[in-house]
Amino acid sequence: MKDAITNILSRYDVTGKYLDNFALHTIQNYFSNASNRIKAIEIINSKSSKIVREAAARLYNEQPELLRPGGNSYTTRRYAACLRDIEYYLRYASYAIIAGDTNILNERVLDGLKETYNSLNVPIGPTIRSIKILEEIIQNELQFNTTALKSIINEPFEHMVNCLSEENI
Repeated sequence: MKDAITNILSRYDVTGKYLDNFALHTIQNYFSNASNRIKAIEIINSKSSKIVREAAARLYNEQPELLRPGGNSYTTRRYAACLRDIEYYLRYASYAIIAGDTNILNERVLDGLKETYNSLNVPIGPTIRSIKILEEIIQNELQFNTTALKSIINEPFEHMVNCLSEENI
């Protein structure tokens, strides 16, 4: 897994360039937001079970047909698998938040997810909605007051939503 710094250094190393103002600004921005990233991860880690339960409750309240016979979360085994997946999205989003980079989401979550879900007849729409709900819950828990701080949290969730939405076209 690479973080924002490793990605910048790798990109400049491949091209054989010295770090320019853009690279230095990116690295400086990463460090200036480090304490907020850590604060966000501490809250996510300490409340992860609550966040996953709330996300599932909201999803199933909005889409109760998922729990009915024929629904994708019908049966205890399928319901547990859905909760497990919601937890995965939250955990990997937390990794992306601390790394300041969404590439881990591609490597560990998104690559092949659409094909896997299609082969198992898992609908993408509720998956996308559960990711959006996670983002909303975490924003409410953290209550960062600036757009820059909110974007730290939004970035991994929006990345997952956009990638899954694009693949679903």
